[in-house]
Amino acid sequence: MARLRTEHAKLAYSDEAIICDDVTVEIPDRMFTVIVGPNGCGKSTLLKSLTRLITPVSGATLLDGKSLHEQPTKHVAKQVGLLPQGPVAPEGIRVIDLVSRGRYPHQGLFKPWSPEDERAVGGAMDATNVRELSGRFVDELSGGQRQRVWMAVALAQETPILLLDEPTTFLDVRYQIELLELCRELNKRDHLTLVAVLHDLNQAARYADNIIAMKDGEVVATGAPADVITEELVRDVFGVEASIIQDPESGSPLMIPRWEGRVAERAD
Repeated sequence: MARLRTEHAKLAYSDEAIICDDVTVEIPDRMFTVIVGPNGCGKSTLLKSLTRLITPVSGATLLDGKSLHEQPTKHVAKQVGLLPQGPVAPEGIRVIDLVSRGRYPHQGLFKPWSPEDERAVGGAMDATNVRELSGRFVDELSGGQRQRVWMAVALAQETPILLLDEPTTFLDVRYQIELLELCRELNKRDHLTLVAVLHDLNQAARYADNIIAMKDGEVVATGAPADVITEELVRDVFGVEASIIQDPESGSPLMIPRWEGRVAERAD
């Protein structure tokens, strides 16, 4: 059974309308899972439910068979890391100091900074190509540089499960590819369990082992990219007429929109 999963979770923000209803989904261990779907379908809400950011109105999020929200905060922080959308750094903080904050779950009142902490921070900065930025202030960096720094913060936490909410936002194509290649390397080499929300369906198909497709707050399909990314699903979920061919480089499904002035009606 997967370490991280939801069972019949009903998700909402405070007293607002229900965003996701009766969602049951498993996050396969040691695999790279990508959540896809149109804007407003509940992708980020589902991702947040896999952390402590959203408590289900009913149902549950489970980590190792126990309610995630009933486990100690530091224990969860050592198991599940999160790179949220649009994180904000404290004013006047340098890159090295921000990345070092990723080690907070491993710190204690009587536990000083250690060589292990130093190694983790340095490795995270090297992996994301931000070591050369270590002495700069975060608020003077470009959007793409900041995103890579935040990725380094998440990696410095050294959790076996890492959740990424639209991690390629603000990144040039080169850095999008580098980040997704890094995710795949961390998954294959270090057996990291990864979950990312992505908007680019072709990137999802190329890099994911497992895809969760959502529409209107519901999970409509899960499985390997070749099983999920079909012409029917693209039409029904995204409202796009498309051909699905095999990517000549990766062998993964490749979506080719058939515009011709036509946009499919999304099935309700």
